[in-house]
Amino acid sequence: MDLVTPSIGLVFWTAVSFLILIVLLKKLAWKPVLGAIHERELSIEDALNKADLAREEMARLSNENEALLKQARVERDEILKEAKELKDQIVADAKNAAQEEGAKMIEKARIEINNQKIAALREVKNQVASLSLDIAEKVLRKQFDDKQKQDALVGDLLKDVKLN
Repeated sequence: MDLVTPSIGLVFWTAVSFLILIVLLKKLAWKPVLGAIHERELSIEDALNKADLAREEMARLSNENEALLKQARVERDEILKEAKELKDQIVADAKNAAQEEGAKMIEKARIEINNQKIAALREVKNQVASLSLDIAEKVLRKQFDDKQKQDALVGDLLKDVKLN
């Protein structure tokens, strides 16, 4: 027997053992391996689907966030505008109140000045009247010392008085 030429018996039994090995592998190993590969394919496909769903959800959430940010900016701008209008209104009200209060104070001061003026004029009139009476009294006393002057004065006064 030669080492180079295989014997038919050896080839036959090698082929039979190979076929038995293939049948055993098909029954015992290929089904579980193919099942595992199929499960792995399904899990990868499921993961890819979930990743797509997650990407879509992220895009939707991103769009919602953008919309919320825009809405928040609009609301912020509106609140700032209202606050500015309120500030302007408060400043205008305060300005008007200050002008009204100033006008009232000026009017009160004008009335007080007028009252003081009237009181001062009264006082001056009273002093003038008092001085006039004092002067008249002194003049009359000097004139009434003389009897003739008294009679002349009474005559002049009677002429000025008209009887009805």
